[in-house]
Amino acid sequence: MKTLKLLKSALFTVALFTSISGFSQEKMMNEKTVMVGGAKMYPSKNIVENAVNSKDHTTLVAAVKAADLVDVLSSKGPFTVFAPTNAAFDKLPEGTVETLLMPEHKMQLQTVLKYHVVAGKWNAKEILKLIKKGKGKAEIKTVSGGMITAWLKGKDVYVTDENGNSAKVTIADVNQSNGVIHVIDSVLLPKS
Repeated sequence: MKTLKLLKSALFTVALFTSISGFSQEKMMNEKTVMVGGAKMYPSKNIVENAVNSKDHTTLVAAVKAADLVDVLSSKGPFTVFAPTNAAFDKLPEGTVETLLMPEHKMQLQTVLKYHVVAGKWNAKEILKLIKKGKGKAEIKTVSGGMITAWLKGKDVYVTDENGNSAKVTIADVNQSNGVIHVIDSVLLPKS
């Protein structure tokens, strides 16, 4: 009799988890996703949960892990992240990424990564409004305390760092549960 009760309880638990899992998968199937790096980015997942699936952002994910920023970028936010691709990191001088990933350079790596993050959820439409309001340029303060400047070239949005280096937004408005990602083609660097 006891065994029968335990078996019923176990079957109920399995059925419950299967139902919840099915509901979660069904919900994700109905979400408006954006493809980044060959993977669907789900608005119900946070920045880190989505980024780890993009084959174009493995360097960024490794850097976020090395800088101990996973918990921050998994938190409630909201954040706007200008996310450089692997190709963007490849444009840096040889050895730069490897050096930044060393434990002794963790603080510098954190500064570089936080320079790509803005507090709040700023979608493309809001950034375009700021650019228009600023008569062609919008200065945006990053989480690191530095400034980046957003501007238009034709219909493309660019962001420029404090050193004059620019990155093009190649994919905008990748919505996350804790913010939004805009994929960029170059790494932004704060003033040294």
